[in-house]
Amino acid sequence: MKNLKIKSVCISMALFVCCHTAKSQTNTEANTSSTSVTTIQRVTFPNRNVILVGNLYLPKAFDKNKKYPTILVGHPAGGVKEQTAGLYAQKLAEQGYIALAFDASYQGESGGEPRFLEDPAVRVEDFRAATDYLSIHPSVDPTKIGLLGICAGGGFAIKAAETEHRLKAVATISMADLGQLRRDGLNGTMKAQVQQRLDDVAKQRTKEANGGEIRYMNYVPNSLQDIPANAPVMYQEGYEYYRTKRGQHPNSTNKYLFTSLDKLIGFTALDHVELISPRPLLLIAGSIADTYYYSQQAYAQAQEPKELYTIEGATHVALYDTPEYVSQIVKKLTIFYGKNL
Repeated sequence: MKNLKIKSVCISMALFVCCHTAKSQTNTEANTSSTSVTTIQRVTFPNRNVILVGNLYLPKAFDKNKKYPTILVGHPAGGVKEQTAGLYAQKLAEQGYIALAFDASYQGESGGEPRFLEDPAVRVEDFRAATDYLSIHPSVDPTKIGLLGICAGGGFAIKAAETEHRLKAVATISMADLGQLRRDGLNGTMKAQVQQRLDDVAKQRTKEANGGEIRYMNYVPNSLQDIPANAPVMYQEGYEYYRTKRGQHPNSTNKYLFTSLDKLIGFTALDHVELISPRPLLLIAGSIADTYYYSQQAYAQAQEPKELYTIEGATHVALYDTPEYVSQIVKKLTIFYGKNL
């Protein structure tokens, strides 16, 4: 039993990443909240038959008669809009941008069944749907929409931007290709087991089709006791961010459908990065992040203009909320979007 438990934990470690009807195309709720420098509006918009929920951050002294450059922000796998995506959206609004952080389909406040499905094709389409919403917003300059994706959200952002020309400048933070990660594991540690895992998914789908219990996986450990002694730094960081007061949010439930794996394993975020050119691509990553090689890979495959901006001494999750890194990144993003939008 002990060996079985260790094997189960190790598999989970390697898999770590990082009923609505639409009556109109867009909706902005009347209730808004304010920070010292921004106003936040809760907004909804459709991705086909799923209603997505987002927070729209408006800059200080917002003028409804003006049109603003706008940044679309995608959250990590397992995250929600109130966590690191919301933090960066707010920081960008403080720099004068409108910024939209939203919950992916099937997750957070957004609709969609089954709950906690992680479908990469839908995640990519979420970005297109959000771009639809922003493109017709009366305060958004549709020729100046930028994109920011964090962790797996960065991989999905790149995939969307490859063919979505309304997104004029693309940036990522701690980017991870969730398809490659689920297929190979970190640094290829799960490659040899991919066929067995797909067999397990097939059996689980048949079980659920027969009315059996739905199976879920965790993105990160739920307790310190679940962290193996030899776990990658990102694995322990994930627990600290998502399962403690540091970044925990009730809408971030730390689970996804096990049967998502067949869709994720067949997905690759970085197969056509070169199509982003001639639009600019900025990849921001920590020098000691377990996922740094994803940003290196994207940079190698991308065409100009491109930049790999390395935060020395930073890990993967440290870029989510560590003040010294956040301020450095926001400064870099402000320059990047200011030049390219």
